[in-house]
Amino acid sequence: MSAQIIAIDAMGGDFGPRLIVEACVACLSASPSLYLTLVGQPQLLEAHIAAHAPVDRSRLHVVAASEVVGMDDKPSQALRGKPDSSMRVALELLRDDKVQAVVSAGNTGALMALSRHVLKTLPGVDRPAMVAAIPTRKGQCHLLDLGANVDCSAEHLYQFAVMGAVAAQALGVPNPRVALLNVGTEDIKGNQQVKAAAALLQQAAGLNYIGYVEGDGLYRGEADVVVCDGFVGNVLLKASEGLASMIGSRMEELFSTGVIARMAGAMALPLLKRLRHDLAPARHNGASLLGLQGIVIKSHGSAGVQGFQSAIGRACIEVRENLPQRLHGRIGSLLL
Repeated sequence: MSAQIIAIDAMGGDFGPRLIVEACVACLSASPSLYLTLVGQPQLLEAHIAAHAPVDRSRLHVVAASEVVGMDDKPSQALRGKPDSSMRVALELLRDDKVQAVVSAGNTGALMALSRHVLKTLPGVDRPAMVAAIPTRKGQCHLLDLGANVDCSAEHLYQFAVMGAVAAQALGVPNPRVALLNVGTEDIKGNQQVKAAAALLQQAAGLNYIGYVEGDGLYRGEADVVVCDGFVGNVLLKASEGLASMIGSRMEELFSTGVIARMAGAMALPLLKRLRHDLAPARHNGASLLGLQGIVIKSHGSAGVQGFQSAIGRACIEVRENLPQRLHGRIGSLLL
């Protein structure tokens, strides 16, 4: 297996470099073909690496960056005010072909702005879109946009659909079913942007567009790619994560309310553990910024060790599949 060389913005996220270093060391142990470059403050990073000794330092390197993009920083601050931030330096390594992908748990708006500035978008793409795999009854669905673009035109939604379809196909779906997220499945439903995007998609040759899908249809697995603007997508994602967490907590409470409930809980425990494992947000962490001239993965800022490992895993898959090149090869024939 060929090597995957990935830069890590080691200063981003809610928990900082301690957690990120732990996740990186675990990934290196599990993947002999993986090489990681941690970008950030060397003295701090080296101290955390030393806590996990022994570590194969031939596959783990540190690149210095003196500044950190804060979670509250505006994108303009990251662009103009912090030229030596760990996020920017990591992206410049990718631009200069020193690594094959970047993973960051930092400020989403800053990551999008810096990625567009440093890497540029693929020809024909106006805006990158954030996409992640959402678990459904039939497997998973690729949902985009998840918050990178709050306001979208019909043309943007059309581009997201094309990019999502190409990405899903590259990741193993032979003829992905593409749908627009809407408040109903009838043609008369939806706002003007969604209706206009539907008209564009109906004319797209080579795209398996199946029409509208509602939120419950997404989880029934009615489509392989579901498209919406970033405002709707982010609300849907966060609500889904909150619902999954609430259901898990309520089930634990119900199975501890009495002797019979505890007995039933003990019998159901293997199935509940399997369900929790399958639906755990950490297993699905890692959203790809599609449409860039390079692979950039956004990890949830509050992700734990397992979650950050999943984000690195997503980067490895996209490197192996050479996703930007595949997008570039097919996107021109499908975009308007």
